[in-house]
Amino acid sequence: MTGHHGDEGKEAGRRSRALKIAGLVLAGTLVLGAGAAGWAYWHLNDNITGVDIDNALGDDRPPKPVTTPAPSAPALPSEALNILVLGSDSRSGEENRRLGGGDSSGARSDTAMVVHLDAGRTSATVVSIPRDTLVTRPSCPRTSGGSTAVARHSMFNSAYEVGGPVCAVKTVEEMTNVRMDHYLEIDFSGFAKLVDALGGVTVTTDEDIADEDSHLRLEAGTHHLDGTQALGLARTRHGIGDGSDLGRIGLQQKLVKALLEQIASQDLLTDPARLYRVADAVTTGLTTDTGLDSLAELTRLGQSLQGLSASGVRTVMMPVVRAPSDPNRVVAEEPEAGRLWESLR
Repeated sequence: MTGHHGDEGKEAGRRSRALKIAGLVLAGTLVLGAGAAGWAYWHLNDNITGVDIDNALGDDRPPKPVTTPAPSAPALPSEALNILVLGSDSRSGEENRRLGGGDSSGARSDTAMVVHLDAGRTSATVVSIPRDTLVTRPSCPRTSGGSTAVARHSMFNSAYEVGGPVCAVKTVEEMTNVRMDHYLEIDFSGFAKLVDALGGVTVTTDEDIADEDSHLRLEAGTHHLDGTQALGLARTRHGIGDGSDLGRIGLQQKLVKALLEQIASQDLLTDPARLYRVADAVTTGLTTDTGLDSLAELTRLGQSLQGLSASGVRTVMMPVVRAPSDPNRVVAEEPEAGRLWESLR
């Protein structure tokens, strides 16, 4: 995600201090400020898939925080915001099947993060939710009608599999009692294309990685990765540590920071061709709630994050412990997890 980069071309020092948490999914929206042709705007806007989550879930949700209106309406939104960000392992499309290493027609949320923007949007907390977490999956509406059954001791990432973005949001809200204001999802192909459009990312690993499942082999040290390699790093779990999802989350957080640094190091506004490639890569693999399913809405969100720097971003993992029923799964550690979610309300 990235915020507005109109001022970042002035000096490299300012860019390095102003890494935007929005870089992963909003980089491409800068085409608006680059004077893109109408056809390009239409193409990029049409790339985005919107899901009407608010209508599907109705009023049976955690309440929205009550905010005190400013004396005069600000030019850009500044209230606190919670965004559920998912990376999906969808096998739809030839490119996703190739990158996913399978030909299943199903999909699960391969990566899940709750991004909490504090009021004023100059600081943020990014909470990773291990996909192996056992939860009570609530009853979710089906697009074809009816509802799914409540499922206890179910893996967290199965919510997306059985009910798509709507069920993923409802499951997160039930387990956290935190209202998700928005939803953002990028698939394997979109993520790999984004990294390639940015010219790759540089990541330092602390140990050798050899994971046959993610097709990644790296010696400990610093590497410049292309899109396919970066995706392999994000998916690696069996080649590091104890092979659990917890070690993989640490690699994902390193990758997020590497992406932010790569975005901040480039003057995308001075390179319209690269800017368009980044925009096309991001939007092609992007699914959002209907509150963010246009370039105009994404740009407005990105511009509201101008004051958010890397030093204001905290990355944490939801506190978990081994599940008593299955040593290969985890459950939320209480009361620590509850306290974390309470701090984000």
